Amino acid sequence: MRRPAFAAGVAVLAAAWGAAASGHGMTAHMAAHMATVAVAAPLMAFGLAGTRTDPASRWPLVVTPLPMSLIELLVVWGWHWPAARAIAAGSAAGLALEQAMFLAAGLLLWSACLGTRDAGNSERRAAGIIALLLTTMHMTLLGTLITLAPRTLFGTTGFTCLGITLSPIVDQQLGGVIMLLAGAGSYLFGGLVLLFRLLRSNRPEGARQWS
Repeated sequence: MRRPAFAAGVAVLAAAWGAAASGHGMTAHMAAHMATVAVAAPLMAFGLAGTRTDPASRWPLVVTPLPMSLIELLVVWGWHWPAARAIAAGSAAGLALEQAMFLAAGLLLWSACLGTRDAGNSERRAAGIIALLLTTMHMTLLGTLITLAPRTLFGTTGFTCLGITLSPIVDQQLGGVIMLLAGAGSYLFGGLVLLFRLLRSNRPEGARQWS
């Protein structure tokens, strides 16, 4: 299943980067961002897990869950600072740098939680659960701030798609909602999956046989 998962992640990433370059305001930006870090990155990390190209396998003492969660927090919040968002929206080079950093941060975090030959280790799984839940929290907070902001923060001009025109503030609010639903939901789901595996691996041997 690993090769198909990696191929699916690459396909999602290509679609995400196409959306990011479409110019459809904060809605397209946030859809691309969430597709990259919350869909493409975990699929690619799962596909690479335990291989020589898995970051967590190559640098197991560095690519660990909690530090990688902090790095993703800094990358995500940093690129949603209005001045940084203006750089990404204003030039192809800025957009490429933003999207590359989103991918790198997402891949490192998911690799730290899913990768390495000791991914089944209870301590690493527990750290992965905490890291993904912390990421869920900061994604939820940022998405909420963007959604509830009383004015536009990122200089969006809105856009028209399929005959529907979104004003700048509605465009921004929709982008925030996408972060809340897709971003927070993906990391929460990942944390719950790791929790299920941790509880299952720690059951007594007799309980496993009867389950």
